[in-house]
Parts: sequence; C-alpha cells; structure tokens
Amino acid sequence: MLETSARLLRLLSLLQTRRDWPGAELAQRLGVTPRTIRRDVDRLRGLGYPVQGTTGTAGGYRLGAGAQLPPLLLDDEEAVAVALCLRTGAGGSVAGIEETAERALGKLEQVLPSRLRHRVRAMEAVAVMNDATRAAVSQEVLTVIGVACRDHERLRFEYRDHSGAASRRVVEPHRLVQHARRWYLLAWDTDRDDWRTFRVDRITPRQPTGPRFVPREPPTDAATYVARGVSTRPYRYRAVVTLHAPAETVARYTGTGFATVEAIDASSCVLRTGFDSLDSLAVYLGLFGVDFTVQKPPELVEHLRAVSDRLRRAAP
Repeated sequence: MLETSARLLRLLSLLQTRRDWPGAELAQRLGVTPRTIRRDVDRLRGLGYPVQGTTGTAGGYRLGAGAQLPPLLLDDEEAVAVALCLRTGAGGSVAGIEETAERALGKLEQVLPSRLRHRVRAMEAVAVMNDATRAAVSQEVLTVIGVACRDHERLRFEYRDHSGAASRRVVEPHRLVQHARRWYLLAWDTDRDDWRTFRVDRITPRQPTGPRFVPREPPTDAATYVARGVSTRPYRYRAVVTLHAPAETVARYTGTGFATVEAIDASSCVLRTGFDSLDSLAVYLGLFGVDFTVQKPPELVEHLRAVSDRLRRAAP
C-alpha cells in the first residue's frame, strides 16, 4: 500500500508538470505497465482529481481544472521559488494582495522541510524592498486593463500626468508592462493618433469597454518601448549620447528604469536618459569613464564646455 501511495504521488506530480501525457510515457517514467497507470488514474479520480483521458494514436491523460484547487506537488527548487515570489508579492506593486500573499506564504512555510525553510528565511533576512519608487495599483484596475488588452476592446479612462493635470483618454490597449516596480500600459491613443505609455496607478478606468478593434503593430516590443519612454519623458532634459564602450559594459552601470542602452556595434552604444539639470547629466555621463559624443540636447554640449573649463581651472 505504501508503494502504491508513493506511486500515486509521483503520478500526480507528473500530471501537474505539463498539459498532456501519453499513457505509455507515464508507464515508462514510473516503471509500471499501462494497465497499472489506468488503475492509478482511476484512484486519483476517486480522490477528486479531474484526470481526463485524451484521444490520439496512443491516447493519454490530462489533469483538468476542477471545482476546487487540488494540492500541488512541488520539488525543492519550485517550492523555494514560489515562497520567494510570494514574499515579493507581499511587498509588491499590486495593492490588496499583501495580506493574501502573506497567508499563502505562511501556509507554504508550515509544510516546507526544515532545509528549505532555512533557505527561504535566509533570503527574507537579507532582501530589502525599496518602497520609495513603488506605486501600488489595484487588482481591479489591472484586471480591467488586462481583459481589454486580451479581448482587443477600446478602453476609456481618466488620466493624471506627472504634473497632476487630468485628461480623458480613449485608447486601444496593447500590453501591460511592469518596469522599475511600476505598472505601465502601452496603448494606441485614438485622439493623438500615436502610441503612448501610461502609468497604471494614474488610470481610473470607465466602464463599459469597447468597441473591439483590430490590433496594430507597435513600433518595437512593448518592454523596450516602455523602458525607453519612462527613462526620458518625465525629465526636463532628454539626452541621447553615443558611448564608445560595449553595450553590455555600460548596461552594468545604468539603473533599472533610469536609462536605456542599445548596441551600435561591438565597441559602442547609444544611451538614452533624462535629468532635470544639466549639471547632474554631465556628472552622470562622466561617471562611465569612457569617451562619448552628445547627439542631443545641444545645450548639453555647451554646458560640458563650461564644466571642462571649470575643471581645468581647478587643476592647472
């Protein structure tokens, strides 16, 4: 009986790892006959697991969705990964899930073996969440926007820009993007006839959504577009600079959400960033310790000349 129970747990674990399993492959994995697999599947069904038979040349099995969430079987690495993700969610950027994530994490930690519980708690002890840049959004708002993106339905909402000015927008939503601990919506603005990036915590959706639209092709992938936009748009001075160094080297020293780096060739790259002062921008570029060429803004070139003269006077 103990051997059968262990085999049932292994079978359930396999069924949870992918959608479809041929019966012969399950039998080979567990070292039993296809007839034994059929009996074990019947036992799982008797325990309430919705195991479905699949048709095809060989036939197989699939763990379907039931009325209740069945127990999940996780290996060591999966259990640690889930625990750390729950800890991140408890202090993350979606409002209203903190308590739920804490409850789920508490349940998981109770059943974790001691060796895994120590690993999770070690990470919790040294990991620090920076809430200074966190802008939490509600699950409801994310769900409304996500459904509109999926179903290709126009979205109407009230929007506050970085200065606090309010406006009404009608957009064709494309993707939700999480960047630098904030949520953004990439969408086609129908009134401005162009792509726009919106911070979700500044969006107040209006119902109902619709009508449906034919999706447009964005200028680049959503993550790149959003990262490029938020690294320059909120600032007084938007800079585009060619750095004479490999992109992978420069990227190590650029903060998330602060600048974007694109390779030109093996020894140079383009940096896009923004600052509210030319002095700060000049200091930032100097910290890379490489030669660079300013493409824009033109006033940065004049300011760099003034800074260089000041430095030469300080070190004759």
